[in-house]
Amino acid sequence: MLWRVTLNNPPVNIFGPKTIPQLNEVISEIETDPQLKVVIFESAIEGFFMTHYDFLSAAEETTSMPPGPTGLLPLPDMLVRLSKAPVVSIAKIRGRATGVGSELSLACDMRFCSREKTIMGHFEVGAGIVPGGGPMARLPRLIGRGRALEVLLGADDIPGDLAEKYGYVNRAFPDAELDDFVDSFAKRIASFDKQAITDTKRFVNEASLPSDFEAGAEMVVCYASIGRPEAQRRIKTLLDWGLHKAGDIENRLGYHVGRLGNA
Repeated sequence: MLWRVTLNNPPVNIFGPKTIPQLNEVISEIETDPQLKVVIFESAIEGFFMTHYDFLSAAEETTSMPPGPTGLLPLPDMLVRLSKAPVVSIAKIRGRATGVGSELSLACDMRFCSREKTIMGHFEVGAGIVPGGGPMARLPRLIGRGRALEVLLGADDIPGDLAEKYGYVNRAFPDAELDDFVDSFAKRIASFDKQAITDTKRFVNEASLPSDFEAGAEMVVCYASIGRPEAQRRIKTLLDWGLHKAGDIENRLGYHVGRLGNA
């Protein structure tokens, strides 16, 4: 069985306290459906796979949420569970997969993207924030230490062709070819025996996944960093410029966080 999970939170697929319960429900179903073999995450929003966290919501809306089944805070809990689920997860990326969008993609087993229309990356350090959804634990294992530091500390946009070169995604395709490839590949895996899929993934997980602590500890530091005066100043500036709204700030967030030091 093959499922598609469509991310659809206009205008720019921001992730926040209102979408946490929705994603948790999806992850729980992925973990427990005995027939499911493959799940594809994709977006209904033009230009955005998923972007950053909701800075307009009160911090308490998120920090007051109880830990998930792993004992981790909600976002890292869900991403750890997705990585370990006995199902193959594929991120089909078209648009910006930055911030939480990158973290969801990294938690998936595989990532395929549109060469022309994909932007990956982590802007957070440029806004005075420590990323929280596990990229420091996952990216170095995927692309190496130096490139991970380039992505995280550079806080800039990474286009699809460079993401492929770095190994941030499995492959980048011409946009017109992305859907056909992912559909065909997912259906091929879904035609195989589930036990063979599950056992193979379990051994790969043992060799490659970070510990739950590594993936989860970042969120605690992220929450603390958001509350610091410098981060609050930078976030306010971004909001004044048009963060959270369709337009140039969201479309070129990596560029604009590079301007914050001079603001």
